Amino acid sequence: MLSKAQRDVLWGKATEPPFSGKLLHLTAMGDYSCAGCSSVLFHSSAKFDSGCGWPSFDRALPGAVAFTEDLSHGMVRTEVTCSACGGHLGHVFDDGPRDTTGQRFCVNSLALEFLEGDEKAPKSLIS
Repeated sequence: MLSKAQRDVLWGKATEPPFSGKLLHLTAMGDYSCAGCSSVLFHSSAKFDSGCGWPSFDRALPGAVAFTEDLSHGMVRTEVTCSACGGHLGHVFDDGPRDTTGQRFCVNSLALEFLEGDEKAPKSLIS
C-alpha cells in the first residue's frame, strides 16, 4: 500500500522536498526497488553522495529504467521511469562521477524501497 506522497511522486510526477528522503543518507549494501511494483532498479554499489538533496546513483541495472524527454518547468531534462510499471523515479543528468559513468540519477526516496543485503552486485548487473 502506497502513501499519498508516494502516489504523488510515482504517478503524479511530483518531487519530494530536497534533503527530506529517508534513503538519502543510507549507506547499507543492498538493492533499491520501485515502490510501485518492486522491480529492482539500482544496487547500492552505484549510490554516491552528490550533495543535491536526493539519493543519487551513477547507473541503473540494465533494462530497469526508461528515459523520456521532460520539458516541464521551463527546462529540458531526461525523466527516469521504472521500465516495468512506468512509475516516475526522478531525472538523470550528465554531471555524475567522471571516474564511472558520468551520470547522476537523481531519484526520489518516495519512489524507492530498500532491501538490505550483504553482497556486492554481480558484475553482470552493473556493467
